[in-house]
Amino acid sequence: MLKQTTLRGSFSLFGKGLHTGLQLTVTFNPAPENFGYKIKRIDLDGEPVIEAIAENVVETSRGTVVAKGEARCSTIEHGMAALYAMGIDNCLITVNGPEFPILDGSARQYVENISRVGIEEQNAPKDFYVIKKKIEVRDETSDSSIIILPDDQFSITAMISFDSQFLSSQFATLDDMADFETEIASARTFVFVREIEPLLKAGLIKGGDLDNAIVIYERQIPQESLDKLADYMNVEHKDATKLGYINDKPLVWYNEPARHKLLDIIGDMALIGRPIKGRIIATRPGHTINNKFARQIRREIRAHEVQAPNYDCNEAPLMDVNRIRELLPHRYPMQLVDKVIAIGANSIVAIKNVTTNEPFFQGHFPQEPVMPGVLQIEAMAQAGGLLVLNSVEEPERWSTYFLKIDGVKFRQKVVPGDTLIFKVELLAPLRHGISSMKGFAFVGEKVVCEATFTAQIVKNK
Repeated sequence: MLKQTTLRGSFSLFGKGLHTGLQLTVTFNPAPENFGYKIKRIDLDGEPVIEAIAENVVETSRGTVVAKGEARCSTIEHGMAALYAMGIDNCLITVNGPEFPILDGSARQYVENISRVGIEEQNAPKDFYVIKKKIEVRDETSDSSIIILPDDQFSITAMISFDSQFLSSQFATLDDMADFETEIASARTFVFVREIEPLLKAGLIKGGDLDNAIVIYERQIPQESLDKLADYMNVEHKDATKLGYINDKPLVWYNEPARHKLLDIIGDMALIGRPIKGRIIATRPGHTINNKFARQIRREIRAHEVQAPNYDCNEAPLMDVNRIRELLPHRYPMQLVDKVIAIGANSIVAIKNVTTNEPFFQGHFPQEPVMPGVLQIEAMAQAGGLLVLNSVEEPERWSTYFLKIDGVKFRQKVVPGDTLIFKVELLAPLRHGISSMKGFAFVGEKVVCEATFTAQIVKNK
Protein backbone atom coordinates (compact mmCIF):
# COMPACT_ATOMS: atom_id res chain seq x y z
CA MET A 1 0.00 0.00 0.00
CA LEU A 2 1.37 3.37 -1.02
CA LYS A 3 1.76 5.90 1.79
CA GLN A 4 1.31 9.65 1.83
CA THR A 5 4.41 11.77 1.42
CA THR A 6 5.71 15.20 2.28
CA LEU A 7 8.95 17.09 1.75
CA ARG A 8 11.96 16.00 3.77
CA GLY A 9 12.93 19.66 4.22
CA SER A 10 11.98 23.19 3.15
CA PHE A 11 13.11 25.12 0.08
CA SER A 12 12.58 28.67 -1.16
CA LEU A 13 12.47 30.20 -4.63
CA PHE A 14 12.91 33.87 -5.45
CA GLY A 15 11.84 35.92 -8.45
CA LYS A 16 9.41 38.43 -9.86
CA GLY A 17 5.70 37.92 -10.20
CA LEU A 18 4.36 37.69 -13.75
CA HIS A 19 1.35 39.89 -13.07
CA THR A 20 2.63 42.29 -10.40
CA GLY A 21 6.33 42.50 -11.23
CA LEU A 22 7.02 42.31 -7.46
CA GLN A 23 10.06 40.51 -6.08
CA LEU A 24 8.60 37.48 -4.33
CA THR A 25 9.71 34.55 -2.22
CA VAL A 26 7.77 31.30 -2.05
CA THR A 27 8.73 28.57 0.43
CA PHE A 28 7.60 24.95 0.35
CA ASN A 29 7.53 23.23 3.74
CA PRO A 30 6.83 19.74 5.11
CA ALA A 31 3.31 19.19 6.44
CA PRO A 32 1.60 16.48 8.51
CA GLU A 33 -0.51 13.61 7.19
CA ASN A 34 -3.87 14.47 5.58
CA PHE A 35 -2.87 18.15 5.43
CA GLY A 36 -3.13 18.54 1.67
CA TYR A 37 -1.84 21.71 0.02
CA LYS A 38 -2.26 25.04 1.79
CA ILE A 39 -0.91 28.50 0.94
CA LYS A 40 -0.11 31.03 3.67
CA ARG A 41 0.14 34.74 2.84
CA ILE A 42 2.82 35.78 5.35
CA ASP A 43 2.75 39.39 4.13
CA LEU A 44 -0.83 39.95 5.34
CA ASP A 45 -2.15 40.58 8.85
CA GLY A 46 -2.97 37.33 10.57
CA GLU A 47 -1.11 35.35 7.87
CA PRO A 48 -4.30 33.91 6.34
CA VAL A 49 -4.16 30.38 4.96
CA ILE A 50 -5.82 29.47 1.67
CA GLU A 51 -6.65 25.82 1.08
CA ALA A 52 -5.54 24.91 -2.43
CA ILE A 53 -8.73 23.23 -3.64
CA ALA A 54 -10.81 23.73 -6.77
CA GLU A 55 -13.69 25.47 -4.99
CA ASN A 56 -11.34 28.23 -3.83
CA VAL A 57 -10.39 29.18 -7.40
CA VAL A 58 -11.79 32.65 -8.11
CA GLU A 59 -10.16 33.51 -11.44
CA THR A 60 -8.78 31.57 -14.40
CA SER A 61 -8.29 34.13 -17.17
CA ARG A 62 -4.46 34.26 -17.07
CA GLY A 63 -3.61 31.53 -14.60
CA THR A 64 -5.14 29.92 -11.54
CA VAL A 65 -6.04 32.22 -8.67
CA VAL A 66 -7.17 30.91 -5.27
CA ALA A 67 -8.63 33.04 -2.51
CA LYS A 68 -10.05 33.00 0.98
CA GLY A 69 -11.78 36.19 1.95
CA GLU A 70 -9.56 39.08 0.90
CA ALA A 71 -6.45 36.93 0.67
CA ARG A 72 -5.57 35.87 -2.88
CA CYS A 73 -2.72 34.03 -4.54
CA SER A 74 -2.20 33.64 -8.28
CA THR A 75 0.10 31.82 -10.70
CA ILE A 76 0.12 28.74 -8.47
CA GLU A 77 -0.30 26.12 -11.19
CA HIS A 78 3.38 25.41 -11.90
CA GLY A 79 4.22 24.82 -8.25
CA MET A 80 1.10 22.71 -7.78
CA ALA A 81 1.96 20.62 -10.85
CA ALA A 82 5.41 19.89 -9.44
CA LEU A 83 4.01 18.78 -6.08
CA TYR A 84 1.36 16.55 -7.64
CA ALA A 85 3.59 14.99 -10.30
CA MET A 86 6.35 14.28 -7.76
CA GLY A 87 3.85 12.48 -5.53
CA ILE A 88 3.82 15.00 -2.66
CA ASP A 89 0.53 14.79 -0.75
CA ASN A 90 1.06 17.30 2.05
CA CYS A 91 2.78 20.69 1.83
CA LEU A 92 2.50 24.10 3.50
CA ILE A 93 3.47 26.88 1.10
CA THR A 94 4.29 30.36 2.37
CA VAL A 95 4.53 33.36 0.06
CA ASN A 96 5.21 37.03 0.78
CA GLY A 97 2.96 38.46 -1.91
CA PRO A 98 -0.14 37.93 -4.06
CA GLU A 99 1.40 35.38 -6.44
CA PHE A 100 4.12 32.81 -6.89
CA PRO A 101 7.21 34.03 -8.77
CA ILE A 102 7.02 33.12 -12.44
CA LEU A 103 10.69 31.95 -12.53
CA ASP A 104 11.38 30.69 -16.06
CA GLY A 105 7.69 30.07 -16.83
CA SER A 106 7.90 26.34 -16.13
CA ALA A 107 7.93 23.90 -13.20
CA ARG A 108 11.62 23.04 -13.61
CA GLN A 109 12.99 24.78 -10.53
CA TYR A 110 10.22 23.42 -8.32
CA VAL A 111 10.99 19.86 -9.41
CA GLU A 112 14.74 20.32 -9.02
CA ASN A 113 14.32 21.56 -5.46
CA ILE A 114 11.89 18.80 -4.51
CA SER A 115 14.47 16.29 -5.71
CA ARG A 116 17.21 18.14 -3.81
CA VAL A 117 15.48 18.25 -0.39
CA GLY A 118 13.99 14.79 -0.79
CA ILE A 119 10.62 13.16 -0.19
CA GLU A 120 9.59 11.64 3.14
CA GLU A 121 7.10 8.79 3.43
CA GLN A 122 4.40 9.16 6.08
CA ASN A 123 2.28 6.56 7.86
CA ALA A 124 -1.17 7.36 6.46
CA PRO A 125 -2.16 5.55 3.24
CA LYS A 126 -2.27 7.48 -0.01
CA ASP A 127 -5.96 7.97 -0.72
CA PHE A 128 -6.41 7.48 -4.46
CA TYR A 129 -9.71 8.24 -6.13
CA VAL A 130 -10.18 5.63 -8.82
CA ILE A 131 -12.11 6.65 -11.91
CA LYS A 132 -14.60 3.87 -12.70
CA LYS A 133 -16.63 5.48 -15.47
CA LYS A 134 -16.20 8.06 -18.19
CA ILE A 135 -16.58 11.63 -16.94
CA GLU A 136 -16.73 14.49 -19.44
CA VAL A 137 -16.82 18.27 -19.12
CA ARG A 138 -17.31 20.60 -22.09
CA ASP A 139 -17.17 24.34 -22.66
CA GLU A 140 -19.14 25.22 -25.78
CA THR A 141 -17.88 28.81 -25.92
CA SER A 142 -14.23 27.77 -26.24
CA ASP A 143 -14.89 24.38 -27.89
CA SER A 144 -12.85 22.80 -25.11
CA SER A 145 -13.39 19.45 -23.47
CA ILE A 146 -11.81 17.20 -20.88
CA ILE A 147 -12.61 13.51 -20.62
CA ILE A 148 -11.31 11.11 -18.00
CA LEU A 149 -11.49 7.35 -18.48
CA PRO A 150 -10.76 4.43 -16.14
CA ASP A 151 -7.07 3.49 -15.96
CA ASP A 152 -4.65 1.85 -13.55
CA GLN A 153 -2.65 5.06 -13.12
CA PHE A 154 -2.83 8.79 -13.78
CA SER A 155 -1.98 9.81 -17.36
CA ILE A 156 -2.79 12.73 -19.66
CA THR A 157 -3.01 13.54 -23.34
CA ALA A 158 -3.39 17.23 -24.20
CA MET A 159 -4.31 18.52 -27.66
CA ILE A 160 -4.13 22.21 -28.53
CA SER A 161 -5.19 24.17 -31.59
CA PHE A 162 -4.77 27.86 -32.46
CA ASP A 163 -5.43 30.02 -35.48
CA SER A 164 -1.71 30.40 -36.14
CA GLN A 165 0.68 29.13 -38.80
CA PHE A 166 3.32 28.58 -36.10
CA LEU A 167 1.03 26.89 -33.60
CA SER A 168 -1.88 25.31 -35.38
CA SER A 169 -2.21 21.87 -33.78
CA GLN A 170 -0.02 20.05 -31.28
CA PHE A 171 -0.43 17.26 -28.79
CA ALA A 172 1.53 15.92 -25.84
CA THR A 173 1.15 12.76 -23.79
CA LEU A 174 2.41 11.76 -20.35
CA ASP A 175 1.75 8.11 -19.60
CA ASP A 176 3.78 7.91 -16.39
CA MET A 177 4.17 10.66 -13.78
CA ALA A 178 7.71 9.40 -13.20
CA ASP A 179 8.58 11.02 -16.56
CA PHE A 180 7.28 14.46 -15.56
CA GLU A 181 10.70 15.74 -14.50
CA THR A 182 12.36 14.96 -17.83
CA GLU A 183 9.45 15.33 -20.27
CA ILE A 184 7.16 18.07 -18.97
CA ALA A 185 8.60 20.14 -16.11
CA SER A 186 10.79 22.37 -18.31
CA ALA A 187 7.96 23.31 -20.70
CA ARG A 188 7.48 27.11 -20.54
CA THR A 189 4.32 29.15 -20.78
CA PHE A 190 3.65 30.88 -24.08
CA VAL A 191 1.93 33.99 -25.36
CA PHE A 192 1.13 35.53 -28.75
CA VAL A 193 2.47 38.99 -29.58
CA ARG A 194 -1.09 40.07 -30.43
CA GLU A 195 -2.09 39.32 -26.83
CA ILE A 196 0.72 41.28 -25.17
CA GLU A 197 -0.44 44.88 -25.73
CA PRO A 198 -3.94 44.38 -24.21
CA LEU A 199 -2.36 42.55 -21.28
CA LEU A 200 0.17 45.33 -20.73
CA LYS A 201 -2.51 48.01 -20.91
CA ALA A 202 -4.54 46.07 -18.35
CA GLY A 203 -1.48 45.84 -16.09
CA LEU A 204 -1.59 42.03 -16.10
CA ILE A 205 1.97 41.12 -17.09
CA LYS A 206 4.22 43.64 -15.37
CA GLY A 207 6.79 40.89 -14.83
CA GLY A 208 6.66 39.30 -18.30
CA ASP A 209 9.79 39.01 -20.45
CA LEU A 210 11.57 36.64 -22.82
CA ASP A 211 13.14 34.81 -19.87
CA ASN A 212 9.84 33.47 -18.58
CA ALA A 213 7.69 32.91 -21.66
CA ILE A 214 7.74 31.71 -25.24
CA VAL A 215 6.56 34.62 -27.39
CA ILE A 216 4.94 33.72 -30.72
CA TYR A 217 4.98 36.41 -33.42
CA GLU A 218 2.73 35.04 -36.17
CA ARG A 219 1.04 38.19 -37.58
CA GLN A 220 3.17 41.07 -38.80
CA ILE A 221 2.63 44.44 -37.13
CA PRO A 222 4.32 47.81 -37.80
CA GLN A 223 7.94 48.04 -36.67
CA GLU A 224 7.04 50.96 -34.41
CA SER A 225 4.39 48.89 -32.61
CA LEU A 226 6.75 45.96 -32.13
CA ASP A 227 9.47 48.28 -30.81
CA LYS A 228 7.04 49.80 -28.33
CA LEU A 229 6.16 46.33 -27.02
CA ALA A 230 9.86 45.50 -26.74
CA ASP A 231 10.40 48.65 -24.68
CA TYR A 232 7.48 47.73 -22.43
CA MET A 233 9.11 44.36 -21.76
CA ASN A 234 12.68 45.70 -21.52
CA VAL A 235 13.96 43.49 -24.34
CA GLU A 236 15.91 44.31 -27.48
CA HIS A 237 14.09 45.38 -30.63
CA LYS A 238 13.23 42.68 -33.17
CA ASP A 239 12.77 42.83 -36.94
CA ALA A 240 9.03 43.18 -37.55
CA THR A 241 9.30 41.34 -40.88
CA LYS A 242 10.63 38.13 -39.29
CA LEU A 243 7.76 36.00 -38.02
CA GLY A 244 8.10 33.03 -35.69
CA TYR A 245 9.16 32.34 -32.12
CA ILE A 246 10.84 35.21 -30.27
CA ASN A 247 12.95 33.70 -27.51
CA ASP A 248 16.25 34.19 -25.78
CA LYS A 249 16.34 30.41 -25.37
CA PRO A 250 15.42 27.89 -28.08
CA LEU A 251 12.42 25.61 -27.71
CA VAL A 252 13.13 22.63 -25.48
CA TRP A 253 10.79 20.48 -27.60
CA TYR A 254 9.03 21.16 -30.90
CA ASN A 255 5.71 20.74 -29.03
CA GLU A 256 6.71 22.70 -25.94
CA PRO A 257 3.43 24.70 -25.90
CA ALA A 258 1.36 21.49 -25.82
CA ARG A 259 3.59 20.12 -23.06
CA HIS A 260 3.07 23.30 -21.07
CA LYS A 261 -0.71 22.97 -21.43
CA LEU A 262 -0.35 19.43 -20.07
CA LEU A 263 1.69 20.84 -17.18
CA ASP A 264 -1.09 23.33 -16.44
CA ILE A 265 -3.66 20.51 -16.39
CA ILE A 266 -1.63 18.65 -13.77
CA GLY A 267 -1.36 21.83 -11.69
CA ASP A 268 -5.11 22.37 -11.79
CA MET A 269 -5.84 18.68 -11.10
CA ALA A 270 -3.72 19.01 -7.96
CA LEU A 271 -6.58 21.11 -6.58
CA ILE A 272 -8.84 18.04 -6.54
CA GLY A 273 -7.27 17.23 -3.19
CA ARG A 274 -6.64 13.53 -3.84
CA PRO A 275 -4.42 11.63 -6.24
CA ILE A 276 -6.35 10.23 -9.19
CA LYS A 277 -6.19 6.99 -11.12
CA GLY A 278 -7.57 7.65 -14.58
CA ARG A 279 -6.63 8.77 -18.08
CA ILE A 280 -7.34 12.37 -19.06
CA ILE A 281 -7.86 13.38 -22.70
CA ALA A 282 -8.00 17.17 -22.97
CA THR A 283 -8.92 19.07 -26.13
CA ARG A 284 -8.01 22.77 -26.22
CA PRO A 285 -7.60 22.90 -22.46
CA GLY A 286 -7.21 26.05 -20.38
CA HIS A 287 -7.45 27.03 -16.74
CA THR A 288 -11.19 27.69 -16.98
CA ILE A 289 -12.19 24.24 -18.18
CA ASN A 290 -9.46 22.65 -16.05
CA ASN A 291 -11.08 24.14 -12.96
CA LYS A 292 -14.56 23.21 -14.13
CA PHE A 293 -13.36 19.64 -14.51
CA ALA A 294 -11.58 19.59 -11.13
CA ARG A 295 -14.77 20.78 -9.44
CA GLN A 296 -16.76 18.02 -11.17
CA ILE A 297 -14.31 15.38 -9.93
CA ARG A 298 -14.61 16.76 -6.40
CA ARG A 299 -18.39 16.42 -6.64
CA GLU A 300 -17.91 12.80 -7.74
CA ILE A 301 -15.62 12.20 -4.77
CA ARG A 302 -18.16 13.61 -2.32
CA ALA A 303 -20.82 11.36 -3.82
CA HIS A 304 -18.54 8.31 -3.52
CA GLU A 305 -16.40 9.23 -0.53
CA VAL A 306 -15.61 5.58 0.13
CA GLN A 307 -14.98 3.60 -3.04
CA ALA A 308 -15.68 -0.07 -3.53
CA PRO A 309 -12.66 -2.20 -4.48
CA ASN A 310 -12.54 -3.49 -8.03
CA TYR A 311 -13.85 -7.05 -8.24
CA ASP A 312 -13.51 -9.39 -11.21
CA CYS A 313 -15.35 -12.62 -10.52
CA ASN A 314 -13.22 -14.39 -13.16
CA GLU A 315 -9.95 -13.86 -11.29
CA ALA A 316 -8.67 -16.68 -9.10
CA PRO A 317 -8.95 -15.84 -5.38
CA LEU A 318 -5.95 -15.52 -3.09
CA MET A 319 -7.86 -17.62 -0.53
CA ASP A 320 -10.73 -19.91 -1.43
CA VAL A 321 -13.35 -21.30 0.91
CA ASN A 322 -11.15 -24.29 1.78
CA ARG A 323 -8.18 -22.18 2.82
CA ILE A 324 -10.48 -19.92 4.84
CA ARG A 325 -11.83 -22.99 6.64
CA GLU A 326 -8.26 -23.88 7.65
CA LEU A 327 -7.72 -20.44 9.22
CA LEU A 328 -11.08 -19.65 10.83
CA PRO A 329 -12.90 -21.81 13.37
CA HIS A 330 -16.31 -21.03 11.82
CA ARG A 331 -18.31 -23.73 10.07
CA TYR A 332 -21.66 -23.88 8.30
CA PRO A 333 -23.82 -21.88 8.66
CA MET A 334 -21.48 -19.33 10.26
CA GLN A 335 -18.59 -19.30 7.79
CA LEU A 336 -19.60 -16.13 6.00
CA VAL A 337 -16.57 -15.36 3.80
CA ASP A 338 -16.43 -17.16 0.45
CA LYS A 339 -13.08 -15.92 -0.81
CA VAL A 340 -10.33 -13.34 -0.43
CA ILE A 341 -9.36 -11.44 -3.58
CA ALA A 342 -6.74 -9.05 -2.18
CA ILE A 343 -4.64 -8.94 0.97
CA GLY A 344 -1.68 -6.89 2.12
CA ALA A 345 0.04 -5.84 5.30
CA ASN A 346 -2.72 -3.38 6.18
CA SER A 347 -5.87 -4.29 4.24
CA ILE A 348 -7.96 -7.13 2.90
CA VAL A 349 -10.77 -7.48 0.36
CA ALA A 350 -13.14 -10.42 0.77
CA ILE A 351 -16.32 -11.63 -0.90
CA LYS A 352 -19.63 -13.06 0.32
CA ASN A 353 -22.16 -14.18 -2.26
CA VAL A 354 -25.63 -13.90 -0.77
CA THR A 355 -27.95 -16.62 -2.12
CA THR A 356 -31.59 -17.35 -1.48
CA ASN A 357 -30.56 -20.63 0.15
CA GLU A 358 -28.98 -18.96 3.18
CA PRO A 359 -30.47 -20.58 6.29
CA PHE A 360 -31.16 -17.24 8.01
CA PHE A 361 -33.68 -16.28 5.31
CA GLN A 362 -36.09 -18.88 6.74
CA GLY A 363 -36.82 -16.52 9.59
CA HIS A 364 -35.47 -13.15 8.30
CA PHE A 365 -37.84 -12.77 6.55
CA PRO A 366 -39.56 -15.55 4.55
CA GLN A 367 -41.72 -13.15 2.52
CA GLU A 368 -39.10 -10.43 2.19
CA PRO A 369 -35.63 -11.95 2.65
CA VAL A 370 -33.14 -9.48 4.16
CA MET A 371 -29.69 -10.42 5.40
CA PRO A 372 -29.47 -9.59 9.13
CA GLY A 373 -27.19 -6.65 9.85
CA VAL A 374 -25.48 -8.59 12.64
CA LEU A 375 -24.39 -11.21 10.09
CA GLN A 376 -23.04 -8.56 7.75
CA ILE A 377 -20.90 -7.34 10.63
CA GLU A 378 -19.93 -10.92 11.48
CA ALA A 379 -18.79 -11.53 7.90
CA MET A 380 -16.83 -8.27 7.96
CA ALA A 381 -15.23 -9.32 11.26
CA GLN A 382 -14.22 -12.67 9.74
CA ALA A 383 -12.51 -10.80 6.91
CA GLY A 384 -10.72 -8.72 9.57
CA GLY A 385 -9.68 -11.90 11.35
CA LEU A 386 -8.09 -13.21 8.15
CA LEU A 387 -6.23 -9.90 7.78
CA VAL A 388 -4.77 -10.14 11.29
CA LEU A 389 -3.84 -13.79 10.87
CA ASN A 390 -1.98 -12.90 7.69
CA SER A 391 0.57 -11.01 9.82
CA VAL A 392 1.69 -13.98 11.97
CA GLU A 393 3.66 -17.13 11.34
CA GLU A 394 1.72 -20.40 11.41
CA PRO A 395 -1.67 -18.64 11.26
CA GLU A 396 -3.46 -21.99 11.63
CA ARG A 397 -2.36 -22.04 15.28
CA TRP A 398 -3.93 -18.66 16.15
CA SER A 399 -7.50 -17.52 16.80
CA THR A 400 -8.97 -14.05 16.51
CA TYR A 401 -11.41 -12.75 19.11
CA PHE A 402 -13.19 -9.44 18.72
CA LEU A 403 -13.14 -7.28 21.84
CA LYS A 404 -15.15 -4.32 20.67
CA ILE A 405 -17.24 -3.17 17.71
CA ASP A 406 -18.03 0.55 17.35
CA GLY A 407 -19.52 2.98 14.87
CA VAL A 408 -21.81 0.46 13.21
CA LYS A 409 -23.94 1.94 10.43
CA PHE A 410 -26.35 0.22 8.06
CA ARG A 411 -27.04 2.17 4.88
CA GLN A 412 -28.91 -0.26 2.63
CA LYS A 413 -30.53 -3.68 2.97
CA VAL A 414 -28.79 -6.74 1.55
CA VAL A 415 -30.95 -9.31 -0.27
CA PRO A 416 -30.52 -12.60 -2.15
CA GLY A 417 -28.51 -12.12 -5.34
CA ASP A 418 -26.28 -9.44 -3.84
CA THR A 419 -22.52 -9.84 -3.74
CA LEU A 420 -21.00 -8.32 -0.61
CA ILE A 421 -17.50 -6.90 -1.04
CA PHE A 422 -15.73 -6.33 2.28
CA LYS A 423 -12.78 -4.00 2.64
CA VAL A 424 -11.10 -3.96 6.04
CA GLU A 425 -8.06 -1.83 6.90
CA LEU A 426 -5.85 -1.73 9.97
CA LEU A 427 -6.10 1.56 11.84
CA ALA A 428 -2.94 0.83 13.81
CA PRO A 429 -0.23 -1.83 13.78
CA LEU A 430 -0.76 -5.04 15.74
CA ARG A 431 0.57 -4.40 19.25
CA HIS A 432 0.55 -6.86 22.15
CA GLY A 433 -1.75 -9.07 20.12
CA ILE A 434 -4.42 -6.33 19.80
CA SER A 435 -5.39 -4.52 16.65
CA SER A 436 -8.01 -1.99 15.56
CA MET A 437 -9.63 -2.06 12.12
CA LYS A 438 -12.12 -0.14 10.00
CA GLY A 439 -14.39 -2.12 7.70
CA PHE A 440 -16.82 -1.34 4.90
CA ALA A 441 -19.24 -3.60 3.07
CA PHE A 442 -20.28 -2.77 -0.49
CA VAL A 443 -22.90 -3.98 -2.92
CA GLY A 444 -21.77 -2.66 -6.28
CA GLU A 445 -20.47 0.85 -5.63
CA LYS A 446 -22.72 1.50 -2.63
CA VAL A 447 -21.68 1.21 1.00
CA VAL A 448 -24.24 -0.99 2.75
CA CYS A 449 -22.64 -1.07 6.20
CA GLU A 450 -19.52 -0.04 8.10
CA ALA A 451 -17.97 -0.60 11.51
CA THR A 452 -14.79 -0.20 13.56
CA PHE A 453 -13.35 -3.30 15.29
CA THR A 454 -10.89 -4.03 18.06
CA ALA A 455 -9.55 -7.59 17.97
CA GLN A 456 -7.14 -9.81 19.88
CA ILE A 457 -5.24 -12.77 18.50
CA VAL A 458 -4.29 -15.70 20.72
CA LYS A 459 -2.00 -18.63 19.95
CA ASN A 460 -4.04 -21.58 21.23
CA LYS A 461 -3.51 -24.50 18.88
